[in-house]
Amino acid sequence: MYQSKKPYMYGTGRRKSSVARVHLFPGGTGRITVNGRDIDDYFGLDTLKLIVRQPLNTLGLIDKVDIEATVAGGGVTGQAGAIRHGIARALLKVDEAYRPALKAAGFLTRDPRMKERKKYGLKAARRAPQFSKR
Repeated sequence: MYQSKKPYMYGTGRRKSSVARVHLFPGGTGRITVNGRDIDDYFGLDTLKLIVRQPLNTLGLIDKVDIEATVAGGGVTGQAGAIRHGIARALLKVDEAYRPALKAAGFLTRDPRMKERKKYGLKAARRAPQFSKR
């Protein structure tokens, strides 16, 4: 448990090229802040808000903790996945008994899918140039 004005738990989450630093404050009211903005302001789509709240819904802690997340890199979907991963990791520091439920739901696993690198002789990772016979 870390000390600042209020004690909090910390978790780092990653997905694709997004990295989220999540501070989880036990005994809160359910407020979620992303990069200093409310979750409803930051994520426009309801599906992204649902992704972020999945670990809390699984454990029934949706209105018992406050979350402050700082996320950088990637797009909005990758950022939502990174925050979810960070929340799940921070919840383990609250209580290790949460591990079986979070692991069964797949929230503790880092998503290994990344963008495939560009290969020489091609225009992209797999895209070959058109009219290659000359």
